[in-house]
Amino acid sequence: MKVPVKVDGRELTLSNLNKVLYPDYGFSKAEVIDYYTRVAPVLLPHLRGRPLTVKRYPNGVNGQFFFEKNTPEHTPAWVRRANLPAPGSTKNRERIDFAIVDDLPTLVYYANLAALELHVPQWRVDEDGEALKPDTLVFDLDPGAPATIVECCEVALMLREVLQVEGLTARPKTSGNKGMQLYADWDCREEPSVYAKRLAQFLEKERPKQIVSVMTKKARPGKVFIDWSQNNPAKTTVAPYSLRARELPTVSTPLTWEEVEGCERPEDLVFTAPDVLARVEKRGDLFGRA
Repeated sequence: MKVPVKVDGRELTLSNLNKVLYPDYGFSKAEVIDYYTRVAPVLLPHLRGRPLTVKRYPNGVNGQFFFEKNTPEHTPAWVRRANLPAPGSTKNRERIDFAIVDDLPTLVYYANLAALELHVPQWRVDEDGEALKPDTLVFDLDPGAPATIVECCEVALMLREVLQVEGLTARPKTSGNKGMQLYADWDCREEPSVYAKRLAQFLEKERPKQIVSVMTKKARPGKVFIDWSQNNPAKTTVAPYSLRARELPTVSTPLTWEEVEGCERPEDLVFTAPDVLARVEKRGDLFGRA
């Protein structure tokens, strides 16, 4: 069944609203759209101006999925686009028309496509669609089993101290999966990947039993991999407040440092869509610019 709706003056047609996208939780497409609509006031500032990559699950989290960067021909004309170089494109495209999610209608449009996960780079485009310099530094903390997000929190606290010495204020969030990320506003003092790699290697040298800065899987069991490479302009990271395609409708959730310091079990930092809506209502955007 298709349902015509008007969102901030834009006409959209929603479909298959009763389709369950998270079977283990009974979470439907209607609830996905509702979540993104309600979280939009705090989510949109983190998407605005950033080229979008989505991970779509048309048949739910247990079905096949695909990444989508280029906007298809059927995309509404009012969706903002930016034509940008596409190094490493799997379809050998030199350039791609990326969508830019600046408003609620665009966000609802993608939610209706079962674009559960929203991924963006650490840079924005200007009004003419030209790429700007990176404005964000990110460290992706990925635990190698049996390490968990508990160990990630320990590393996050170390990294926070190093960044503080460097004059940067770190903001933590869960990945919504098994790890977490730290963000900081970036002043372009040097190439961000080079800078992030140097800090990761420094911490690895300081705590070799806890931290690894290389992606080699055999080096990672029981340690936390500080992935500095997410600062490569061609890479993206899951956006704050984005859903993740897990068994539960978990969310990449901004945290307080008190929560990071107090984490004792992985379950302490698992937040579903309803949890996050309640957090936002109570606390606002914990991921606001520093």
